[in-house]
Amino acid sequence: MSKTKNCETVKVVVRCRPLNQKEEAAAYENVVDMDVKLGQLALRNPRAAPAELLKSFTFDAVYDARSKQSDLYDETVRPLIDSVLEGFNGTIFAYGQTGTGKTYTMQGQWQDPEKRGIIPNSFEHIFTHISRSQNQQYLVRASYLEIYQEEIRDLLVKDHSRKLELKENPDSGIYIRDLSSLVTKNVKEIEHVMNVGNQTRSIGFTNMNEHSSRSHAIFLITVECSQMGPDGQNHIRVGRLNLVDLAGSERQAKTGVRGERLKEATKINLSLSALGNVISALVDGRSSHVPYRDSKLTRLLQDSLGGNAKTLMVATLGPAAYNYEESLSTLRYANRAKNIRNKPRVNEDPKDALLREFQEEIARLKAQLDKRGVLTKEKKERRMRGITEDGESDGELKDEEEDEVEEVEDDEARVVKEAKAYVQQQQERLEQEKADIMDDRSLVAEEKHRLLEEKERMMGVLQKEQEAAEQLTTKVKALESKLLVGGKNIIDHTNEQQKMLELKRQEITEQTRTEREMQQQMLAQDEETLELRETFSSLQQEVELKTKKLKKYKKLYAKLQAVKAEIQDVNDEHVSTRQELEQTQNELTRDLKFKYLIIENFIPPEEKNKIMNRLVFDTEEDQWKFQPLVPSENKYTQMKRRPASAVGYKRPISQYARVAIAMGAHSRYRAENIMILELDMTPPTMFQLEFPKAGTEAETSRVFHLDNAIYRERSTAPRVRKSRSWCQTPQAMSSSGSNLSLASSGSHSLPHPHSSTATKVHQ
Repeated sequence: MSKTKNCETVKVVVRCRPLNQKEEAAAYENVVDMDVKLGQLALRNPRAAPAELLKSFTFDAVYDARSKQSDLYDETVRPLIDSVLEGFNGTIFAYGQTGTGKTYTMQGQWQDPEKRGIIPNSFEHIFTHISRSQNQQYLVRASYLEIYQEEIRDLLVKDHSRKLELKENPDSGIYIRDLSSLVTKNVKEIEHVMNVGNQTRSIGFTNMNEHSSRSHAIFLITVECSQMGPDGQNHIRVGRLNLVDLAGSERQAKTGVRGERLKEATKINLSLSALGNVISALVDGRSSHVPYRDSKLTRLLQDSLGGNAKTLMVATLGPAAYNYEESLSTLRYANRAKNIRNKPRVNEDPKDALLREFQEEIARLKAQLDKRGVLTKEKKERRMRGITEDGESDGELKDEEEDEVEEVEDDEARVVKEAKAYVQQQQERLEQEKADIMDDRSLVAEEKHRLLEEKERMMGVLQKEQEAAEQLTTKVKALESKLLVGGKNIIDHTNEQQKMLELKRQEITEQTRTEREMQQQMLAQDEETLELRETFSSLQQEVELKTKKLKKYKKLYAKLQAVKAEIQDVNDEHVSTRQELEQTQNELTRDLKFKYLIIENFIPPEEKNKIMNRLVFDTEEDQWKFQPLVPSENKYTQMKRRPASAVGYKRPISQYARVAIAMGAHSRYRAENIMILELDMTPPTMFQLEFPKAGTEAETSRVFHLDNAIYRERSTAPRVRKSRSWCQTPQAMSSSGSNLSLASSGSHSLPHPHSSTATKVHQ
């Protein structure tokens, strides 16, 4: 099996909404022309000259303003949902400018069945398929999240502002940690889940859309199917469906957003730009690196773009002339996306996948043999009763009769035919017996009359039985057509009829799609091939042929000019984008130099080292982050536990403190490691001063100074102050306090602070 056989491209369809009331009031013209049958779209530049060629694009399907929600779902979405039910991954996302109908396409109006979008129709499709399935068990789980300003939030929890982390597992791929998943059993339950999430989704007002989505919303449905295989064991396959409602790209000049709305628009445009870069990298074969990690959105859509999924992209357009540039950008990205190749496969056990591959190979070989006529079987028609011509034995006749009876029982039409033949044969036999009785002259007249009456009665009974059997057969057939089909009730019969109707509708849709593809191929071949016949039977034929060639050359020339104009537009756009990137780079470089200047001149080196030590590279998000100053409860709960030595106390205490507490000392503040709180305050000393009666003020001051100088003299001997231990008893405190004294010089001494008598100092 070739590798390219399992590959398929991303299906891209374009939908254009009608002009709204504001656009009609402003008298904007429609610049979008669509050919629904050919799947082509032409965009007209309102500022260009009338002779300028239109920009044409070809997609898998296009839907104009008159299209219905059911048309889009039945023709494009239904086959993808069927693939999800078979175990494939599927993704449907709407891409386009803000206010072009992305949310309407994905969700629509839930109350109106005609205006229900892709998401509610897919709910109905999934559970209808489950109700009609046999010998299969299903489990359906639903999750709902949004990406708001590059933060993943769960819309099904009370605290939806909590950020979720994006992780990657080598086995299961990319997943979101702690994302809630609810099991749903019917359409009402899953619709309730959707409504709960929509109530908490971020929505705001802009000049272009009153209910503008300010975040990317993704509704995830996981369908698990368990089926009994030929080996008698259950085989499980899992299909995942991602329903993505992207926020629209915005221009601040048109939307008029400011403040918080402007920040939201910046993040939206950043993620959409990353999505465009991923699409460009996947289409460009020279690019070896695909920047999936530039945004949370592209990281979640990694499998959908170039991975294990079947992807459908719905590009939405606004037909007004003032949206020409945004519409052209959307069409260019959509035209690139249709060249992305995915490799979808059934999500099942590898052993089951190998068994499935062998079964498919066997079925393919059998189909080839049937086509060649090797396995054709000849069916022999045998009569229900009769004697064979070649004189077979009774045992062989009995066996053949049993085989014939089995074949007749299997064929209802043959049974009815044989029954009618049997009744006719009995009637002929009775008529023959009646004629024999009439011809027999040996019988008495009364006996003949009795026998004839008996035969007439038997013929009447036989006729009534035949009529009753025919009436009963007719009644049974009528009841079967109305109520019972193969032993099933009317609900099963209705489901089968609905299933057959859907199959017929799918066949018609597939036939329409095939016809559209064939027409596109025929147009491409007509443009590439030229008439090779150069012989003409008349001048009129030559004129007609050359006129036809001239028209074809004009078309080719127009296409060439359109391609040249497209190349010029792309080059101009590339130059402008490059200039914007250079300007952004210069601004970032200037800001970086300014911050480096501040760090080198105003930040202390030790503080700089502290900051550098907190830096950690996050491999999941591919960026540097700061470790928190305070350890979080999730990561470092073991560091915040109380040590074993602090059981029953405010904080750890030493063994010495434990012994002191056990000895009965004052236990207040023991756990605080404070020895004593009282200060050793010295009691004030009273001085009695006597001044001389006569003398000048200077002499008085001199005497006072000399008197005081005596008491300021200190001993040169070392002073020792024994600290009172906080574990001593009061008795030890009193005994140690009595031995404390200060050294004195001469006859003057200071009293002990704890002495009971006051001392007077004389001259």
